Amino acid sequence: MVILLLQYGADPTLIDGEGFSSIHLAVLFQHMPIIAYLISKGQSVNMTDVNGQTPLMLSAYKVIGSEPTGFLLKFNPSLNVVDKVHQNTPLHWAVASGNVNAVDKLLEAGSSLDIRNVKGETPLDMALQNKNQLIIHMLKTEAKTRVNQKFKLWKWLQKCELFLLLMLSVITMWAVGYILDFNSDSWLLKGCLLVTLFFLTSLFPRYVYYWGHNVKKISSYASMMKFAYITIALTSRRLTYSLTSLEHTAGSPFYFVFIFSILAFLYFFYKTWATDPGFTKTSEEERKVNIVTLAETGSLDFRTFCTSCLIRKPLRSLHCHVCNSCVARYDQHCFWTGRCVGFGNHHYYIFFLFFLSLVCDWIIYGTFIYWSNHCATTFREDGLWTYLNQIVACSPWVLYIFMLATFHFSWSTFLLINQLFQIAFLGLTSHERISLIKQSRHMKQSLSLRKTPYNLGVTQNLADFFQCGCFGLVKPCVVDWTSQYTMVFHPAKEKVLRSV
Repeated sequence: MVILLLQYGADPTLIDGEGFSSIHLAVLFQHMPIIAYLISKGQSVNMTDVNGQTPLMLSAYKVIGSEPTGFLLKFNPSLNVVDKVHQNTPLHWAVASGNVNAVDKLLEAGSSLDIRNVKGETPLDMALQNKNQLIIHMLKTEAKTRVNQKFKLWKWLQKCELFLLLMLSVITMWAVGYILDFNSDSWLLKGCLLVTLFFLTSLFPRYVYYWGHNVKKISSYASMMKFAYITIALTSRRLTYSLTSLEHTAGSPFYFVFIFSILAFLYFFYKTWATDPGFTKTSEEERKVNIVTLAETGSLDFRTFCTSCLIRKPLRSLHCHVCNSCVARYDQHCFWTGRCVGFGNHHYYIFFLFFLSLVCDWIIYGTFIYWSNHCATTFREDGLWTYLNQIVACSPWVLYIFMLATFHFSWSTFLLINQLFQIAFLGLTSHERISLIKQSRHMKQSLSLRKTPYNLGVTQNLADFFQCGCFGLVKPCVVDWTSQYTMVFHPAKEKVLRSV
């Protein structure tokens, strides 16, 4: 109806009897598609009502919650403009209504904390007057963060963030091994030292967050860096034992396979982390054109439009809330790499899992060889309990390496088998498979995961995924999922691919 009225000459800038324009009413009733369409058609996001309030002010004051405040912020509204009557900014209005979610969104966007209203009050003064302890804490924390950002130490921390996380991981691994090999028979002492160590290492992410980082970014980087360099430290330490306990393999093919596995694991981990997984990128003008086109064709809904990125979603894509972007042929946001797995890096992820499993397998084998050469016990002669006690006493560090390697081998092998099964036999991503399983629970008839348009047979599925023709035996189909919005006709199998 809105589109039809505008096509017949309706003026969206007119003010009604209560002093609101059309965009203000859309904000009050939380009609996000209408808000997007009106702004894309040229209506100003900073348009004021009869009292001088912008849509952002109205949203922060009248609508409790993060939306449509967060939605309006994506159109770059003025954050520090004031109304005519009270001289309040949007942050003032959010504080006045106790809208915690809106306060958080406005602070994240960079709203000023120093502007005073007609009464001479800053947002913090209003929060103190209203005695809202949570908002007071948020405003004070943000004020400290902005002051700290001016220091040189803060800038240095920003530049050296990854290096500091690397050093923290390596030092933590070394310290754990040193404590386990400490010349003491008191496990209580060792346990206290380990608890103290992990307490001290947990302070670093909190310290960095205090200096103003986004908590999702920190957790993502921390998981990625700690896993990466814990594994590097594990591999480097285990390599020493391998060279000493497997001297007969030096110079043999097994030795070079072991070295190659380590290098390949590091390479594919880096490629998985550094390669663009398929983030969709569009300019502001392209976003507005897409919004108008989708709205006028009746397709402006959550299936085809992402309200976070303000873009038309490609087929098989999904918005990742950690990366804050839509990812083409989305598979998952990997905890172990701190990165999304999608169209651009999915194949690297498969090789990363494969070589990680292979390296951990080598390390597990090396620990058994070490125990057989350095521990004066065997499982067959002394039994399980005596054998375990001797292993712990022989070298707690090697036991620790064995436990870490077993843990990483278990999950990486499970994920590798699961991924290969999905790719080869289903032609689906992890997200698509989970979505179909959830949908089948609400259906009267059973749904077969193998009967989807994406399943073109084992050979063709593998050829399309790895883009490998197998010396001309198979012809892979090249599809750019970052810009694929319509159905795809597969020439090899004459099937039409649709979004799951």
